[in-house]
Amino acid sequence: MFRRPRPQSPAPSGPDPRPSAALPVEDQPSDSAQVLADLLARPNTRGVLEAALAHACGLLGGEARGYAVLRRAAQDRGGPDRVAAASGYPKSLVGTLLAGPWSGTRPRLLEAGSREVYALNPPEVQAALDEAGLRDAAVTLVVPLLDRGRSLGVLVLDRTRGSVTPEQQEAAARWAGAVAPLLGVFESRDEWRQTARHIAAAVVEAVESQEFDALGHGQAVADTAVRLGRALGLSGRELEELWYAGALHDLGKIHGETGHAEVGANFLHSVPHLAQAQKAIRHHHERWDGAGQPGGLEGESIPLYARILAVANASVRLGDPERVQAEAGRSLDARLVELLLKLPPEPAPVGEAAGGPGAARASAD
Repeated sequence: MFRRPRPQSPAPSGPDPRPSAALPVEDQPSDSAQVLADLLARPNTRGVLEAALAHACGLLGGEARGYAVLRRAAQDRGGPDRVAAASGYPKSLVGTLLAGPWSGTRPRLLEAGSREVYALNPPEVQAALDEAGLRDAAVTLVVPLLDRGRSLGVLVLDRTRGSVTPEQQEAAARWAGAVAPLLGVFESRDEWRQTARHIAAAVVEAVESQEFDALGHGQAVADTAVRLGRALGLSGRELEELWYAGALHDLGKIHGETGHAEVGANFLHSVPHLAQAQKAIRHHHERWDGAGQPGGLEGESIPLYARILAVANASVRLGDPERVQAEAGRSLDARLVELLLKLPPEPAPVGEAAGGPGAARASAD
């Protein structure tokens, strides 16, 4: 009755080699959306740190490069701290046991560059640092990664020339504060998925806040889409992807209303495990009668997730079931509309609004 999306082949664990520059200029992701895509595409400690370093280096501008030192595991062993990721430096630096001024709770600017780091390490480590090019650093910014007061490590950002302004230091500190909570949750895949959802919801809320009447729209569409998907018998993995499609379907409005579905889909071009969500976002304004956009698809040639998303979006936007039913067989899949109208009302969790965190957790089950 309903055609399911074809299973995707396993995606490689490394970064997607396709540059975002391949997209048309008008479809280029904004910084916040691109960083979100990078984090979703790399759900492991090293991947997140590499994406975080790349963004932090961009905040400093110039010829900034850096590395991340994690203290968590090293403290458990009572040994030295270890380089966990690098950006702009050779990958051979990763894994190096490295002492340094990592214990502070505020950013620290080392005007002498990496000289203090060199002084705290033995000759064999200094030789490895020379080989990686750390001696070229003219100024170094050490930014702590703190999660609920616990020191996880630092981002170490080097510039070979110029200085780092107070504004750049503050921007790097804010960015580190946003990234740090991710690093404490990778022992549990379930915790990672929940954290990724919170990040996605935060980015969506930032977009929706531009239009007061849109606040909460993405969350409501996501919850409705998941309820429809569950009624269709979709698997937990499929429901997870459907949630992202619903939550992020209007993310393209960062660039305005026109063409927002295609722009939003392009935000996920580097996230292979959300390929079906990307299709759903791209085609959620297609119509069952073929008069929609962007492809003029009709009937079951419209991807299933996109049809679900269209019904969920109409339900949230129109509110009145009779108005939704009037679109059955015209803009919407009539069988999905019928299924929607048969769904029992979903009560809000005790003490929480229907669109609050509890509702998000319930939709993940």
